[in-house]
Amino acid sequence: MMKNLSRYWMCQLGGWGAWFATNAFFYFSLSDPDKEKEPLRYSGLLLFVIVLGIFFSHMMRLCIKEYKLLKMPIQRQIFYFLLLTAIFSVLYSSVLVSLTTLLDIHLKEDNIPLLNKLIGNAITIFILFLIWNLIYYIYHYVERNRKQELDTLKLESTVKELELKTIKSHINPHFIFNALNSIRALVDENPARARTAITELSNILRSSMQAEKLETVPLEKELGIVKDYLALEKMRFEERLNIEMHIDEDTLSQPVPPMMLQTLVENAIKHGISKKINGGVVRIVSDFVGDHHVLLVQNTGQLNGVVNSDGFGIKSTQDRLNLLYQGKAKFDIKNLNSDIVESKVTMPVHPVLVIK
Repeated sequence: MMKNLSRYWMCQLGGWGAWFATNAFFYFSLSDPDKEKEPLRYSGLLLFVIVLGIFFSHMMRLCIKEYKLLKMPIQRQIFYFLLLTAIFSVLYSSVLVSLTTLLDIHLKEDNIPLLNKLIGNAITIFILFLIWNLIYYIYHYVERNRKQELDTLKLESTVKELELKTIKSHINPHFIFNALNSIRALVDENPARARTAITELSNILRSSMQAEKLETVPLEKELGIVKDYLALEKMRFEERLNIEMHIDEDTLSQPVPPMMLQTLVENAIKHGISKKINGGVVRIVSDFVGDHHVLLVQNTGQLNGVVNSDGFGIKSTQDRLNLLYQGKAKFDIKNLNSDIVESKVTMPVHPVLVIK
């Protein structure tokens, strides 16, 4: 039966039951036995008081819900809570005094004047109802804040998930567009190489479609995509593109955001190598530095002026790292010297992902 009771009724019965038990304990344990001639009458009166208390406190709750007091501004809430408490205290006291007088269920030696009894009961029950209202208000205030926090967390999680999906939805079309341009450049010049390039592209697309389902992939898998991409670009640039890789084998199992390294390499070629008549070098480095995994993409070229953080490759890398690692990963791009640009990604060795 208790399992079927709502939390509200459990609190109602528990609270008023505790008040009944406290009064009964002090009455039977501390009163003079010679003067206790009607314990049954007192118990009946106390039980009657409890029943009235439950009834009026429940009616008070119905008024709070009906008039939506909990949704009012705090100043109005305080005013109406006090007013409601006072009104129900007077009503409770009036009904209690009237019924006990009419039914003669009060103690025989109780000769207190009716008005004094009415005022005394009203003051006592006002305190009880005020405590009841405070508990009720605090409970709903805490519950409302907890629900708001949960809703906020759910909203933030949804927003981050949507942002990450949006970033991913831009990465693949962006890559395909550049890859198709590379293939188009080969179609008339060398059809055989174009066919090879299409095969390379299909391998990359297959890998990227699989990576779309994951938030991170092992570096080894990401390097496979990068090598296919560089093989395709090598057909386009030929001797103008030199590739160097310095990969610590221990880093191959480290998780990295899918297509991130490929995007950085793509930018290195698009904004660096392709701008140079004689081409240049693209160098990829993966190593451990302290308790961080560092990825470097260095390329021949120069950052002319201020880095444009609105550029897709840079912005997508920054956004993905922020979403996935919550500030524990860093991205930086700078001129390493007069002829080399360096893109650097620093990630924790054991990342704690926030989006699953």
